[in-house]
Amino acid sequence: MTDAVVDGKLEAVKQATKYVKETENVAEKYSAMTVSKNSDMNMNVGELQSAAFTAVPTLKPIKKIQFANAEDKQEFQKYPTKAGRRSLSRSISQSSTDSYSSAASYSDSSDDETSPRDKAQANSKGSSDFCVKNVKQAEFGRREIEIAEQDMSALISLRKRAQAEKPLAGAKIVGCTHITAQTAVLIETLVALGAQCRWTACNIYSTQNEVAAALAETGVPVFAWKGESEDDFWWCIDRCVNKEGWQANMILDDGGDLTHWVYKKYPSVFKKAQGIVEESVTGVHRLYQLSKAGKLCVPAMNVNDSVTKQKFDNLYCCRESILDGLKRTTDVMFGGKQVVVCGYGEVGKGCCSALKAMGAIVCITEIDPICALQGCMDGFRVVKLNEVIRQMDIVITCTGNKNVVTREQLDRIKNGCIVCNMGHSNTEIDVASLRSPELTWERVRSQVDHVIWPDGKRVILLAEGRLLNLSCSTVPTFVLSITATTQALALIELFNAPEGRYKQDVYLLPKKMDEYVASLHMPNFDAHLTELSDEQAKYMGLNKNGPFKPNYYRY
Repeated sequence: MTDAVVDGKLEAVKQATKYVKETENVAEKYSAMTVSKNSDMNMNVGELQSAAFTAVPTLKPIKKIQFANAEDKQEFQKYPTKAGRRSLSRSISQSSTDSYSSAASYSDSSDDETSPRDKAQANSKGSSDFCVKNVKQAEFGRREIEIAEQDMSALISLRKRAQAEKPLAGAKIVGCTHITAQTAVLIETLVALGAQCRWTACNIYSTQNEVAAALAETGVPVFAWKGESEDDFWWCIDRCVNKEGWQANMILDDGGDLTHWVYKKYPSVFKKAQGIVEESVTGVHRLYQLSKAGKLCVPAMNVNDSVTKQKFDNLYCCRESILDGLKRTTDVMFGGKQVVVCGYGEVGKGCCSALKAMGAIVCITEIDPICALQGCMDGFRVVKLNEVIRQMDIVITCTGNKNVVTREQLDRIKNGCIVCNMGHSNTEIDVASLRSPELTWERVRSQVDHVIWPDGKRVILLAEGRLLNLSCSTVPTFVLSITATTQALALIELFNAPEGRYKQDVYLLPKKMDEYVASLHMPNFDAHLTELSDEQAKYMGLNKNGPFKPNYYRY
């Protein structure tokens, strides 16, 4: 290429760059003028346009480039100028943004600030017996449910096997659980087996709005949306229970709030109720308290302590979801972080295992010497929280108790420490004490708050002390398939049990059913169980078809 062409190219690039800068300056000036003038209500549109045109400078024409021959001109045109590259980049970026916005638009709503309680909504069948964020999101919720069904083959298998028999015909089930795509598969299974269902959420942050909409569209009365207030939470439970001409005869609970509300407001429900199924540590604890006090009016099934629920939902699920929840909310790197996990039950074991594998330095707190000894054998220091609170980068509670982390300990915690809860109840961290005049709350992003002390110290609180994995992320569908199948079988068992089989007490899921739940999930792994020979079964004193372990066996 000749020197003249090179000089021409350089001149063209300089002129183009100058033009872009001047254009950007004009845009900034016009934007500033618009903001300023819009605040003055006396300025009309014509004045704005006049001001804008006045602000545009007169640009000098770019000097025409002289080429020695056609080949030089062709060579020059192969290379785009900086302005050309910028224009192309902007075009690509804009199209990507538009595409993303379109894809994600189902979760947006022009009236997001309006409480669902103040909206008049109806599904395509004309029913308005529900309260969700936006029933028009039903189509997107249906897609979520269909995805969940693909990894919940055991529950779908149970639905197909029992659908003809309708073992829940006549059952009127009121449920209070997390409302997610996986729970929707459970609810639709119960309906397919003959039950009538009314549902509400056990957590104010875990509801998937589009899934709630999909359930409402199919005719299931659902009262839940993500981001409920405390008042909304109890209002939804009340609307779920208190339906004229309809009275529940079965309760499916997660945390005990629904059971508590029925005992408090509608005790007459228990005159016809045939049982309660409870799946959380907190809820089961409340049931045992009622039983001990002689106030439990109906049989209750403790699903939480079934082997399949304990191992899969509590241990294996939390082993994966603890990392997911922390990463999504804080982008934290775990390697080298000092972490204390309060409680070394199944949930605590799952959390510790995952964090240790990521390179975190983990210690635990425990009240139970057996769990504490297990922690020692697994390589974790067993400490008192007061001894280590100042050094910790992450504090995780998973005990099901209250005031596990107190205000005094939070005052001593280091700057930038992440505090979260993996137990069901939101009472483990003393969040109420943090809502005091001397502390400032600053919302960083969804479910992430900075709590700022007067000296400038910031503590990162996740989900306001509520359940981290379901409030801030998701949990594996396969795990929830196991829990949901267990819940469905427990409801079938209590509803169809002959009178006298279950008294007004708390029962564990029969061992045979626990094994059945596990066997339904074997095909997912192409797993093939070994069968006992007659001689082997006789030697062990077992039935060839199970149960294979006594009730006291510890897995």
